[in-house]
Amino acid sequence: MKAAVFDAQSAQPGRWLAVEDVPQPQVPAGHVLLKVIACGVCRTDLHIVEQDLKPIHPRIIPGHQIVGEVVEGAVAELPLGARVGVTWLGGVDGDCWFCRRRMENLCDHPLFTGYSVDGGYAEYALVRADFAHPLPATLGDLQAAPLLCAGIIGFRSLRVAGVEPGERVGLFGFGSSASVAIHVLHSWGGEVYVVTRGESHRIAAEALGAAWVGDENAVPPTELDRAITFAPSGKVVVHALSTLRKGGVVAINAIHLDGIPAFDYDKLLWGERQIRSVANVTRQDARDFLALAAELNIRPAIQTFSLDEANRALEAVKQETANGPAVIVI
Repeated sequence: MKAAVFDAQSAQPGRWLAVEDVPQPQVPAGHVLLKVIACGVCRTDLHIVEQDLKPIHPRIIPGHQIVGEVVEGAVAELPLGARVGVTWLGGVDGDCWFCRRRMENLCDHPLFTGYSVDGGYAEYALVRADFAHPLPATLGDLQAAPLLCAGIIGFRSLRVAGVEPGERVGLFGFGSSASVAIHVLHSWGGEVYVVTRGESHRIAAEALGAAWVGDENAVPPTELDRAITFAPSGKVVVHALSTLRKGGVVAINAIHLDGIPAFDYDKLLWGERQIRSVANVTRQDARDFLALAAELNIRPAIQTFSLDEANRALEAVKQETANGPAVIVI
């Protein structure tokens, strides 16, 4: 099969991936083989190929927002031809302290799609059957792809922040994840305040109904109940913290952070304000969000790339020049 492969030894900036012919996976018990239709491109993919995340394997096929069709290994819940989505969390041990307490996103021995196991920048992908999520019929293939990480992790971020209906919520950064989260917040009757550096992102936030939009140094005109940060920047976390009311929460939606600078405890954190990290998602998060996305008719405006253009897609994510979430179409 054809795949875009990351080789930690030979990758170069801007030429992180090489499109190669590689063996099609064999299908062991408990797995399904998917014919990949589309795969969303995530900033985490960029962290992997730029080695902000330490390589687990010397060679890996990235991609963890997979939309595919079951072509082998079918089971009753996933018949041949079933259309499914695959997320970042590709498997758990099911037996550790966290799994036994319904916190599988914190599993001690997880599998990560496109990082510890091969992902969806390929014509076929092998996935655990119990981590393949049937997609609602109303979600189109290409629009569903970015929902499988950007959408679900954004949804979990709202949960981790403890967002209540009608609250004032700040979104710091307005890429793929935030542009989906705003739909959920509006459905909950919330007011959304967006702080982001890119002019195109500010325009997009205004078009999607944000109550207020400012650049990266701007301060919202009112204290916020919750804030979600989407940039891998500790400076942004401190800025978000400075906008909260007492008792407010900042949730950090980032798998990699460049470090949080020193800040004044008395002015920023005191008053039972909280900083919380968001780590992975659970299968229940995926089920709940996909159902909600279908109900709300969330349809991200995407930019498509071919598999041969995988490096271009990653570059668009890096430079924030993509017209909406980037999706590789196989």
